[in-house]
Amino acid sequence: MEIRHLEYFSEVARQLSFTKAASTLHVSQPSISKAIKNLETELGIPLFYRSKQLELTDAGKAVLVNAQHVLRACENLTAELSDITELKKGEIKIGVPPIIGAAFFSKIISQFKSLYPTVEILLTEVGSKMIKQGVDDGSLDIGLICNTPLKNSSFEAVQVIKDPIMLIVHHEHTLAGDYEVHLADLASESFIMYREDFTLYDRILEECSKNDFYPNIVCQSSQKDFMIEMVEARLGVALLPSKIARSIKNDSIKAINLSESNINLELGMIWKKDKYLPFAVKKFIDLANSIVEKKSISDRYIF
Repeated sequence: MEIRHLEYFSEVARQLSFTKAASTLHVSQPSISKAIKNLETELGIPLFYRSKQLELTDAGKAVLVNAQHVLRACENLTAELSDITELKKGEIKIGVPPIIGAAFFSKIISQFKSLYPTVEILLTEVGSKMIKQGVDDGSLDIGLICNTPLKNSSFEAVQVIKDPIMLIVHHEHTLAGDYEVHLADLASESFIMYREDFTLYDRILEECSKNDFYPNIVCQSSQKDFMIEMVEARLGVALLPSKIARSIKNDSIKAINLSESNINLELGMIWKKDKYLPFAVKKFIDLANSIVEKKSISDRYIF
């Protein structure tokens, strides 16, 4: 049984198409078909139902699970051998929530690049749910997510930010003169909200429900600047992390504290548990941890 044949089989199982798998792997379709046939002959059992649409047999599903373990082990071995030979190059793929923005990464990226100038850092802006999915499936090495996962999850994590949410309103809004408001006071307001793939979206709806109302959402966005512009245009109010709300340099916007609020931006850095981490990724995590440890609990906007 060849590793290459397991790779072909896994890709066909993922695509459920010999043609698409051949295109992805840059090999001919006959080569893939022959490899799968040889694998089936060696195992003595068909791995696919070859009807109008390709489907895995029960045996195929069992083989797929084990094939993925073997391929992952081979990838880890290759990466570890590269580190042993001190091939300290490559790239780190990092997911960042758009509501935070890449600017918060500037400090650690600057320090990391000065230590490892040959390592490329690729930032992708997506919501926390997509970031967790990317770290889980390996398309991202590290992610910044809202609400650090529980210890029994499939991720390792370190919390880097815990920041309370504030209300922002137009300076002529009836609440603009208040020092603080309760979330229940916003029941009749129009909300400029995060997109549904943001964890903060769920947290805000959960707290609104506890206060016996569902927010009237008139607009959703992943970009904090757009949300601020909508508030400036008097289309509604918005809830933003306090560090962002307090830093708005716009006389038309007023930031107000929320009283008795349990809504916080809890930002954690995550990576896949029980997965071999390349040299560059390990060093990035080590650097982030060292910066967090030097910061006080009240000053953890480290990126």
